[in-house]
Amino acid sequence: MKHCITPILLVVTLCGAPATAREIHVATTGDDAANGAADAPLRTIQAAANQAMPGDTITVHEGIYRERIDPPRGGESDEKRITYQAAPGANVTIKGFEVVKGWEHVGHDTWKVVLPNSFFDFNPYADEIRGDWFRPQGRKHHTGAVYLDGHWLVEAAALDEVIRPAGETLQWFGTVDSEKTTIHAQFPGVDPNADGIEINVRQSVFYPGETGRNYITVRGFTMEHAATNWAPPTAEQVGLIGTHWSKGWIIEDNTIRYSVCTGITLGKYGDEWDNRAGTADGYNGTIRRALANGWNKENIGHHIVRNNRFIHNLFIAPPDSPHTTKPPARWRWRATSSSTAPPHRNTNPIPRHRGGSRTPAALG
Repeated sequence: MKHCITPILLVVTLCGAPATAREIHVATTGDDAANGAADAPLRTIQAAANQAMPGDTITVHEGIYRERIDPPRGGESDEKRITYQAAPGANVTIKGFEVVKGWEHVGHDTWKVVLPNSFFDFNPYADEIRGDWFRPQGRKHHTGAVYLDGHWLVEAAALDEVIRPAGETLQWFGTVDSEKTTIHAQFPGVDPNADGIEINVRQSVFYPGETGRNYITVRGFTMEHAATNWAPPTAEQVGLIGTHWSKGWIIEDNTIRYSVCTGITLGKYGDEWDNRAGTADGYNGTIRRALANGWNKENIGHHIVRNNRFIHNLFIAPPDSPHTTKPPARWRWRATSSSTAPPHRNTNPIPRHRGGSRTPAALG
């Protein structure tokens, strides 16, 4: 009898053993076909995200990563988070732009590049900034951007403003048809094909495509160059980094810069009512639908946002946290939100240490 019981007990013991938390490494010298060990790192952060399970840590080593991270899952609790972190002492930058060559000199200080629309998974030069309480001041604005030496140019209201000789403020202008995207930009004294001009190609840098990706930590990165749109409380709020209707994130010790509209969002999901409720009554309807969609302290919120630094994000409101550093914003163009917009209700019950770059609705 003893010999029959022993193997059964052994099987139970092995099945009940807790899984060991894993550290997955990512490096610019890595390979996404590798196993993610310290001596066999992956190449992209997204490849590591696809493998990470609750309790795992993704450690990203020195370098520049041009990608958008869409976590396919989150952690299970505060004790079993999925953590994304820069390696100790490493300068890790995640960018939403790509370098573009093939510029043609048009005249004066103006150059143009023509790109097939297939170049973009998301085309910010066709993405007009819009939304409840947004006031464009009689012109169109887009989430695209053109960068020279890492700093963005200003979007012109019309092509003729870019064709003329450059003034103190350098400008760009884009047009999109059914097949191609054409961008004109001013580069005085610069050969853009030699200097490596960057343009926005990603809407966000770290943002889950689905709601309910809970208990994620993002720590120690520089994240920049996102084609984010206006984020009223009555629409899905996509930030350069955002939690997308989830619970228990920690966003800390990051530098967040050059997001067209919003830096960090802790905001709501999207639905058929997005940007169709730009009144006080419409806003109240958004709250009622959110409550029906699980907005309570068991499911949503409890995020910690601390010790982040914000530079050159378009719309910045006063910080909610004394631990967040926010230099003054540089406005790329003049647009306003309505002064009659209702106060934004926090979409994250019982938050702790909030702070961030936002539209009037993007953080909270």
